[in-house]
Amino acid sequence: MTQLVWLRNDLRITDHPAFEQALNLSTANSPVAAVHIATPRQWQQHNESPAKCGLRAALLQQLHRQLAARGVTLHLLETDTFTGCQDTLAELCKTLGCSDVHWLEESPLHERQRDTHTAAFLQENGIRCHIQPTDQIVSATVLNQQNQPYKVFTPFYKRWRELLLQSDTTPRATFNEADISSVSDIPLPHWAGDYRSDLWPADTESIHRQMHRFCQSKMASYGNLRDIPSQPATSQISPYLALGAIGPRELLNAMQLSAWGADHWLESDWLRELAWRDFYRQLLIHFPRVNTHKAFRPDTEQIRWQQNDTHWNAWCQGLTGFPIIDAAMRQLQQTGWMHNRLRMLTASFLSKLLFQDWRKGEAFFMQHLLDGDFAANNGGWQWSASVGCDAAPYFRVFNPIRQSEKFDPEGTFIRRFLPELASLDDKSIHNPGSEQRQSCGYPEAIIDYSAARQYAIEVFKQL
Repeated sequence: MTQLVWLRNDLRITDHPAFEQALNLSTANSPVAAVHIATPRQWQQHNESPAKCGLRAALLQQLHRQLAARGVTLHLLETDTFTGCQDTLAELCKTLGCSDVHWLEESPLHERQRDTHTAAFLQENGIRCHIQPTDQIVSATVLNQQNQPYKVFTPFYKRWRELLLQSDTTPRATFNEADISSVSDIPLPHWAGDYRSDLWPADTESIHRQMHRFCQSKMASYGNLRDIPSQPATSQISPYLALGAIGPRELLNAMQLSAWGADHWLESDWLRELAWRDFYRQLLIHFPRVNTHKAFRPDTEQIRWQQNDTHWNAWCQGLTGFPIIDAAMRQLQQTGWMHNRLRMLTASFLSKLLFQDWRKGEAFFMQHLLDGDFAANNGGWQWSASVGCDAAPYFRVFNPIRQSEKFDPEGTFIRRFLPELASLDDKSIHNPGSEQRQSCGYPEAIIDYSAARQYAIEVFKQL
């Protein structure tokens, strides 16, 4: 009787609890198989980008080769939406003579509903379901002394670290080494979009090499350089983490084994970023409303956001007249990725200064990000718009010119993505004068910062 592993956003064979359990239960008469069920219409409804679908397809090609070299068949199936998963999976189980199905929990509401219905359906048909905890560093639920979920990150992080030190976070042992060179690729599925494979290769060796390079060479300076968008100071591992091509415990392990991290990992700013990932995932479970296009703070639902198509289109196209904002949006359009500091700036600009509904920006990011992750993207947008859990204070409105001068002082990043401004001096490039804008073919600023800031503050004051 086959042990079947159902893969979703966990496209790897290393540090995989579901594979580990399936292998432990397997025998000569009970081999291991794997399945991935594509749901392209559901992905479209969830605003998943063509770029992310392209990376997903490439990772599945790699996974097929890795599993085939180890005698495991990866079945690639498809159904339109999550509702078709239970029938598709049950039919495969019948074909394979499958006794057990293994998978990892996921945090978003639709995914949890899919899994609840699928588990009930399979069990009614005599198939055992083995569901492993969600793919987090600390898989345990992090609660306060009143046994309630945290609503503020800092106390969550303190408790999270305590649980971390009590947990076994050793990456799970799964498959032995195998030579995949003789295994041919499978055709790319029809739903695979284009993505920058030159920036984010899909082979496991490159992914792990990038992880170790960051931990060994960049993690020590990460706290000082992570806000400088022109510097390659961040891990840029997020696209792989979003699709589970690498596991969070593998990142922690690499951090702990690195030369600098061996002594400093517990105080690392990067560890704090990984904790934010767990925090946002747990919010989805404890506060279901944030899964349904609603703000964490119900009082902010009464805000009447402005509808200005000219402003919206200028933001989307990188034509707002604020160079750091426009360079960031063009980075997103050209690469499918955006530096984290710039995600905060562009989100604050749209929601606080253009005063457009944060949900529009949240959807736009998901539609373009290679590393689009619902929990992190939703949490980040709600934070920036001051409508979320532990959000930025309503009176904190980023000044894009000051932020540009502080974090891109020589205009290096701006010149990379706004080549029309490349000839300007280091001071003017952050806020060119009218004549400079005309000569460069660059638009005037679409808003007055001070007036827009004051308007947002007044609206929030009245809540």
